[in-house]
Amino acid sequence: MALRSTSTADGGSTPDRPSRPDGTSGLPGTPSGPKAVHPVDELLPPVKLFSTGLQHVAAMYAGVVAPPLIVGAGVGLSPAELALLISASLFTAGLATLLQTLGIWRIGARLPFVNGVSFAGVAPMLAVAKEEGPQDALPVIFGAVIVAGLLCFLAAPYFCKLIRFFPPVVQGTVITLIGVSLLPVAVNWARGGAPGAPGYGSVRAIGLAALTLAAVVLCTRLLRGFWQQLALLIGLALGTALAFPLGLADFGPVGDAKVFALPSPFHFGAPVLDAAAIASMCIVMVVSMTESTADMLALGKIVDREADERTLAAGLRADGLATAVSPVFNGFAASAFAQNIGLVALTNIRSRFVVAAGGGILILLGLFPVLGSLVSLVPQPVLGGAGIVLFGTVAASGIRTLAEAGMESGANTVLVSVSLGVGIIPIAVPTFYDAFPEAVRTLMHSGISAGCVMAVLLNLLFHHVGDARRSPTAEPPGAAVSTATPS
Repeated sequence: MALRSTSTADGGSTPDRPSRPDGTSGLPGTPSGPKAVHPVDELLPPVKLFSTGLQHVAAMYAGVVAPPLIVGAGVGLSPAELALLISASLFTAGLATLLQTLGIWRIGARLPFVNGVSFAGVAPMLAVAKEEGPQDALPVIFGAVIVAGLLCFLAAPYFCKLIRFFPPVVQGTVITLIGVSLLPVAVNWARGGAPGAPGYGSVRAIGLAALTLAAVVLCTRLLRGFWQQLALLIGLALGTALAFPLGLADFGPVGDAKVFALPSPFHFGAPVLDAAAIASMCIVMVVSMTESTADMLALGKIVDREADERTLAAGLRADGLATAVSPVFNGFAASAFAQNIGLVALTNIRSRFVVAAGGGILILLGLFPVLGSLVSLVPQPVLGGAGIVLFGTVAASGIRTLAEAGMESGANTVLVSVSLGVGIIPIAVPTFYDAFPEAVRTLMHSGISAGCVMAVLLNLLFHHVGDARRSPTAEPPGAAVSTATPS
């Protein structure tokens, strides 16, 4: 079967997929008949659905609870109120994930896409706490989050049109940066979580992370079928079991947790609208939308279902709606969790219903704090060892995309090298932009958003502006993007 070659918007060329008379691609991992179910829409057996969904929860749990822990401490909450804030974050992350994976109307990407509390908003929220004082901070924060969420929802059909500026060379660069920017998080977890934490940087902590990493690798190598897909969960369980005799885990949080706690709407007071706080959170939301767009494009590549304009718009609407509703239940802004993209790539389980099961588990953890405390038994070093595999897998996916993007072009080489360099600056030197205005710091503090913006700008320069538009090796802007129905 012959392959036709079509040029991409970045000047390179890729072969068309072979087609069959029934319209399917004929490639491994894709539907093989007119009635075949795409792996993304496959409903797995209950046991497999729950166990693989639990893996997603384990991979994201630390990221969900970290922002409320930091913000709660910043506004001086009591231990009971802090526990309520954490439960609310788990509950709202579950709702957002269900909305994103199952979808309603034109809301939700309907991909195995995990949503949770955005870490990008932590610094602005702490700034609000410092400005307003502990007693008044949370209502002001929640008011700003609601407005920012509504902005995201309304802007989604326009923001998603940026897909025409995300050819494979830009996608590959951003996907690689997602993995690279997450790896320092895994390394910090491997050392014990945060400087100042008991045993941070100790041989025991790093050794436990190394044993967990080895367990995941060996399970991937030695196990087969369903058990191989549970390699991460097995590694986490083995690492946690080893942590108890090493003194790096205890059952204290389980004994102190409530069995059941129903979310109390606006527990900390009715939302307050403050112009400065709203402006700050809207900037954060634009950054989150940029990262979510990049994450959906990356996930679309991994699951072999390209994220077109309609998919991106639906995914961003889910981000916006979840963010606007979250403060009602005392939660914060919701956005994509890139680490779970690595889990999809690692296990090759592409069903969105698996992630939906993870969303259901998150809701249960929010309603039953005692269950959440069981998940929290997994020590940071154990998460760090597993995270190295997860986040490295994302970076590897980006490199694979770059290999298909026509890197023989000198322009593409410069685009990738400069964008990666700019994206790595805040990773290597987190204080690099401290002297800049707050809006610049918010955008450039994230290696993902900084590198993404640079890649898009350079793609415009090399492939969309002036002579580049008339180059015989380049197609008109957006030619490589599949036609989508209106959003």
